[in-house]
Amino acid sequence: MSVHNDTPTPDLSSKAVVQLQHLAEYLDQIEDRLQSFRAIATRRDDGIDFAFPFGRASFELSNGQVEIRARAGERDDLARIKDLLATAVQVYGKQDSPQIRWTGDFCEETKLPQFREMTVMEITQLTPAMRRIRIAGADLGRFARFGGMHIRMLFPTSRVPQPVWPTLGKNGLAAWPPDDRRPTPRAYTIRRLNVEAGWMDVDFVLHSGDSVGSHWAETALPGSTVGIMGPVGRPVPMDAEWYLMGADETGLPALSRMLETLPASTSGVAFVEVADEGEVIHIDNRTSIEVHWLPRNGTAAGMDKRLVNSVMAVKWPVGLACFGWFAAEAEGASIIRNYWRTELGLGRDQTLAASYWDRMKAGSMATGGLAKA
Repeated sequence: MSVHNDTPTPDLSSKAVVQLQHLAEYLDQIEDRLQSFRAIATRRDDGIDFAFPFGRASFELSNGQVEIRARAGERDDLARIKDLLATAVQVYGKQDSPQIRWTGDFCEETKLPQFREMTVMEITQLTPAMRRIRIAGADLGRFARFGGMHIRMLFPTSRVPQPVWPTLGKNGLAAWPPDDRRPTPRAYTIRRLNVEAGWMDVDFVLHSGDSVGSHWAETALPGSTVGIMGPVGRPVPMDAEWYLMGADETGLPALSRMLETLPASTSGVAFVEVADEGEVIHIDNRTSIEVHWLPRNGTAAGMDKRLVNSVMAVKWPVGLACFGWFAAEAEGASIIRNYWRTELGLGRDQTLAASYWDRMKAGSMATGGLAKA
């Protein structure tokens, strides 16, 4: 396999030696996960190499011991690769209880590269149930990189009104304070980002129930502070010729952002479920993707089957580079994921179906959850 032509010269490097006795059982899963973050993988007899657009990584295997290397040209890129590698090992290697400790460049740092403290600038009510909040912070360039559209927002709560922000652990991941000082994290979509001016817009679905994000959005004022981490989530390919999209109001910010940034020549079809006509928003759709709105008009969120049925009824064109994207309630996302993977035989390189909330969990509706993509 060829490597990325734009992969930077790896001047910076880090290494971790980890005991993974059962790596052979889950190495394929690690490879699949990293490839979904735009890595090109090359297998060797004694390991595997990964070429990202922003750096390189490798696994050197030897009798249950694995030497993991990360290399990049810039600090943020190196931190990103270490984050991706450590997360993949921890997600799939739980049976080995991996103990990851990086050595090398910046290994003594405690400042978390992916964290920023942000301040509320403006609040705009888009619809009765959708509120846009503009937050400002310093050095937001990394949130325009790596292909991720999402952030993890770290909210203060009534129980922890002045949280302590996470720091950088020796494993390259976030080290969290004790529960009584810990902020509550939730995933949201970056609706718009202006790196030069130092702000981003985040859209919140307002709803009843015990929702940390909705409560914060309803009570936030200009000057309020909140933490963010990111970007998080799988990158969505932006070079397909045809897209099939489905979203409810929680996935609407991400869908809107894609319609406003994909090439004008892009074709396809998108279905959006909202509560009623009053929740239909203007999207500056710069593509040829047809958008169909599906108002529930009294049907409870997560109970209307038209979104799932509409997406499954679309026939994928032959001879085009296609991608399927779905973001909504957990049950619907599971149905779509299984249909695309099992019935149509489409892989992670052609589909992404994400659970943004779960109707079986009170107060869980957000705007950009990332479960089981």
